Amino acid sequence: MSFWDIVWFIIISFAFIAYLMLLFSILTDLFRDHETSGVVKALWVIFLLIAPFLTALVYLIVRGSGMAHRSARQMESLKADQDKYIQQVAGHGSPASQIAQAKELLDSGAISAEEYEALKARALA
Repeated sequence: MSFWDIVWFIIISFAFIAYLMLLFSILTDLFRDHETSGVVKALWVIFLLIAPFLTALVYLIVRGSGMAHRSARQMESLKADQDKYIQQVAGHGSPASQIAQAKELLDSGAISAEEYEALKARALA
């Protein structure tokens, strides 16, 4: 096996992996889109199986700009869900309840007076 055979193998492997990533991206976008009917989705999938390169190229031309919008919308939705979960788990209440919790920790000896003051300042900020 020569050096150029190895280089050619690496190039072909890279192209194949890039193509697979493109197909998964198209399929993900296709099923993420709630505005497209099931029949149209099925047709895209069938054409991806019959003529994958041509269909992928057509999909990117026809629906490429919408892919970015749908992806951004999903990221915003996931971030909102994550922020909501963090708020729920963190249990941020009113500043008075945060200070009361910090005072309980100070009284139990779990935190020092300096840490209590820092928590109190953060709650009031």
